[in-house]
Amino acid sequence: MQSILAVVNLNEIRKNARAVLRHANKPLIAVVKDDAYGHGAEQVAHALHGVAAAFAVATVEEGARLRSAGISEPILVLTPPLAKEEALKIAAYGLTATASSCRSLDLLVGLGEIEAHLAVNTGMNRYGFRADRVEAALREAAKKNVKISGVYSHLYAPENDAARNEQKERFFRAAAQTKRYFPEAKAHLSATGGMLAGDDFDAVRVGLALYGYLPEGQKGLSVTPALKIYAAVAENRVRFGSGAGYQRAAEDLNELHTLRLGYGDGFFREGGLGAFGKLCMDACVRKGYAPVGKRVLVLENAAAYAAEHGTTAYEVLVNVTKKAEIYYIF
Repeated sequence: MQSILAVVNLNEIRKNARAVLRHANKPLIAVVKDDAYGHGAEQVAHALHGVAAAFAVATVEEGARLRSAGISEPILVLTPPLAKEEALKIAAYGLTATASSCRSLDLLVGLGEIEAHLAVNTGMNRYGFRADRVEAALREAAKKNVKISGVYSHLYAPENDAARNEQKERFFRAAAQTKRYFPEAKAHLSATGGMLAGDDFDAVRVGLALYGYLPEGQKGLSVTPALKIYAAVAENRVRFGSGAGYQRAAEDLNELHTLRLGYGDGFFREGGLGAFGKLCMDACVRKGYAPVGKRVLVLENAAAYAAEHGTTAYEVLVNVTKKAEIYYIF
């Protein structure tokens, strides 16, 4: 009872994924990095078997955990290998590497049938070969027997027509170059925002929409949040003295209850969730009576909670389940 409870509806995630497929009309690379945005990567990947064509993770360790859990689909590791040990682990677990520089490409040499997707820097400046250096990278990959099975980039402002079109034009050229050297390579550019703006490539690489949210200000797809958070009532009382949590109470505030939930559980200290004033590290005080032991719903819309705190649903989702007991609805 002392743990917060996260209820993840895998049925909703499957429905959201099918909505993405209908909208995009092309294969889905389901992004399950950072524990599937806090929803549980292994469980989400199993739920999307037969729906997603492939999965994408942030690190080698995340990919290895999916393989160990029995996930058989291709798994793309979005962070390029930083050391030979990571490249060896990618090969051992049958993962797909990212080649984003000459150094990361060299780390993949001599590892047998390892596959890689070529990351292209079309303007985000995070990872990737510069667009005017793709041809040279492809020649090196072919010469060193590294199979390039995909090519990708990332839109830094999919809602901005000028920025998006500039990146798409660069990526078109990079994708065409890649397919001259590796004809079966699949090109993918769009996360949720890019997909909603219109995608012209071979697959979409979607995360946020799977979990029931769209980037701020974007529309065009009906999805349902898959996560709800509950916390247990730890105590209730009639107010004694002048405070209520870390704040002076109003004179007419009499009945109070305490939830076993705080900023140590990944929530924001500044409040929300119906709390009176700031959250404590492991508790928060709320108005009114509630029976001890009852679990009450505190979060069902991460986007609304994020907006109260000047951030995004992405940040909320990856934080609020880190210490939670997770219950899955199948």
